[in-house]
Amino acid sequence: MGVGGCALVTGANKGIGYAVARALGGLGMCVYLGARDERRGLAAARSLGDDGLDVRFLRLDVTDESGVRLAAKRLDDEVGRLDVLVNNAGVGGGMSPPSATATDQVRQVYETNVFGVVTVTNAMLPLLRRSTAGRIVNVSSVIGSLTHAAAKDDPTGVFPMGVFPTLLEYATSKAALNALTVTYANELRGSGILVNAVSPGFVATDINGNRGTLTPAQGARLVVRMATLGADGPTGVFVGENGTPDGQPLCW
Repeated sequence: MGVGGCALVTGANKGIGYAVARALGGLGMCVYLGARDERRGLAAARSLGDDGLDVRFLRLDVTDESGVRLAAKRLDDEVGRLDVLVNNAGVGGGMSPPSATATDQVRQVYETNVFGVVTVTNAMLPLLRRSTAGRIVNVSSVIGSLTHAAAKDDPTGVFPMGVFPTLLEYATSKAALNALTVTYANELRGSGILVNAVSPGFVATDINGNRGTLTPAQGARLVVRMATLGADGPTGVFVGENGTPDGQPLCW
């Protein structure tokens, strides 16, 4: 039985976002597929529509505040509410050590991975507040965990004990995203809107040159679970894909 409702997935024309859109559509949700590139976004939405899913392309560049406001207005006009927001859009960074990373490189990554999430979330919150079961899922990474980084301990097993990547732009942007998750979760406690972060695992995507060991569909699984939590579900938690039904708790 489908769960119904309406969802917005950012950065959904490929990779994990596309897989999340497919899975939510398969549950009977109306899904707005957010993408910057109109041609690619329309093609992705058409492909999912051909499979019988209610998926609609939404022009959405998370770094463009006026464009985000227009996207929120369209959702308001067409459906009047939003039940699920998946903040999936993200970019990677360079491989240079922190001491050799230019400030502009950090700023560029933060524009999408951090400020873009704030822009979209704030624009969509009025619509989420109209839902009887609003859910926000931020697609993060274990690399953004300060606790695991300080211990050089990757509980997901991608990196051996004593080895942890020092990717200044990407890692710190995901740490900031984790902080956003907790902050919004705390503000919205008692509202019925649950806000959580998911590390989808080492998924083969463009960010890692498709070297990941999981498929996008596998990476989407836990995101979809957190997007469809019941009223008694958790809020303000960080979980990672490990193949178990509920995933593994991760430290902030």
